[in-house]
Amino acid sequence: MTWHLMTKLTVKDGERALLTRNGRLERVLAPGKHRLFDLRNELVAGVYNVVGTEFPADRYAVIKAARPDLAAELFEAVETKANEIAIVSLDGRPAQVMTPWQLRVYWKVVTAVTVERIDVAEQPRVTAQHLAMIQPNRAGVITEAVIENHEAGLLTVEGKLVERLAPGRHAFWIAGRKIEVKRLDLRPQVLEITAQEMLTKDRIALRVTLTAFRRIVDPEKVVASVPDVDAWLYRLVQFAIREAVAGRTLDEVLSAKAALDDELRAYVRERVAESGVEVTELGVKDVILPGEIRELVNKVVEAERVAKANLIRRQEETAATRSLLNTAKLMEENPLLLRLKELESLERLVEKVGRIDLHAGDGQGLDALLTRLVRLKAPESA
Repeated sequence: MTWHLMTKLTVKDGERALLTRNGRLERVLAPGKHRLFDLRNELVAGVYNVVGTEFPADRYAVIKAARPDLAAELFEAVETKANEIAIVSLDGRPAQVMTPWQLRVYWKVVTAVTVERIDVAEQPRVTAQHLAMIQPNRAGVITEAVIENHEAGLLTVEGKLVERLAPGRHAFWIAGRKIEVKRLDLRPQVLEITAQEMLTKDRIALRVTLTAFRRIVDPEKVVASVPDVDAWLYRLVQFAIREAVAGRTLDEVLSAKAALDDELRAYVRERVAESGVEVTELGVKDVILPGEIRELVNKVVEAERVAKANLIRRQEETAATRSLLNTAKLMEENPLLLRLKELESLERLVEKVGRIDLHAGDGQGLDALLTRLVRLKAPESA
């Protein structure tokens, strides 16, 4: 504001007025009523709120050069260096987090200004106390990561692996640096290798799907050697199955599945041994044949089953015939056994007939009747 001749100026509590004459700082007006005489129209007063507020840094530089005593009395200048974080508190309450190479000026005439400086090069981790202090102003200043019990956390600073983090919550200062926390799942993972068309040794096209179980055993090696574990392992298994199928006929692929699985596991494990990844299981899940080939295979399988059934039936018939022959020889050599067989035949015959009338004839007994009723052997001629 500008005055002419004489004027009155009231400065309230929590304010200060900077009085300049011809652009040069003359004095600072405290709260109260002031009478100012300006006969030549040379005075200008700037009124500022001084309760927990900042002062323009460029204006502070001018005042410090002209009146260093006033600058030291009125202001607290906070300037950060390289790799330095400053937490500015006003009346004991954290108010501002300053990153490297910043300058801020605060009024300190009614507000207590305290500054805590942190060298992030020497102290990269954020303590729990500092984390609570900068809760509202953490964006762009810190990075956080929570490592689960089944995970491994790898900390890299400017692209260099620094340490492996234990499970828990971790926070780091990122001012002026690139910090990254990579989380790797250490639990066994299932990888499905989808069907791909390939040719067997006898030039038959087929598609094979596989299932692999893998887990990370050395996270540091994995990060250093493999950009994407699943994509890399996927391609490796594809190469392995293509090479294995190309050296076998269709019959060998279908009949020697266990040998094929063993060959695939050996091939893959040999190549992942130095990568920090362990393949616990790997095997063929499905073999998909073209429609016409599948029909032919089904016919062959059906024919084999029919032939096997016929062979079993002939074997059973042969065994039954051999058993009858052995029984006949026994009855020929043992008349008593033959008699028992006759009685058994009679019993079965009687079971199927409702009524039977037997006539032994004159002078003939029951023994003669039974003897003549069933004959398995013709009577010998006299």
